[in-house]
Amino acid sequence: MCDGEPVAPSPSPTTSSRTEESLTVAPLSAERAASAAVVFKALADPARLRLLSMIASAPGGEMCVCELTGGFELTAPTISHHLKVLKSAGLIDGERRGTWVYYRPLPGALAEMSALLSP
Repeated sequence: MCDGEPVAPSPSPTTSSRTEESLTVAPLSAERAASAAVVFKALADPARLRLLSMIASAPGGEMCVCELTGGFELTAPTISHHLKVLKSAGLIDGERRGTWVYYRPLPGALAEMSALLSP
């Protein structure tokens, strides 16, 4: 269990200022397709998809890394690697508080991917 009281999450920036468009409206540019592919590649791993789901659905909008490791048959370094991939893809952000890191989803990234896939 984590020590310390939960702290309200800080506002998170959006991942980009791109116009949110559906891929069914117009063909994606090569640059847009490449940036979206990074996100979809990060989400293509079941462990990362579960981690993102756990973080995004957490009460209070964030989760301590200590709460994430127990739900998997993976080592802590492997969980850390998956979190790093999600963070690099712009899907989550983390904040160190003492010895623990608290992760929260970046709503701009989730909204952008949702808009891209919406008909």
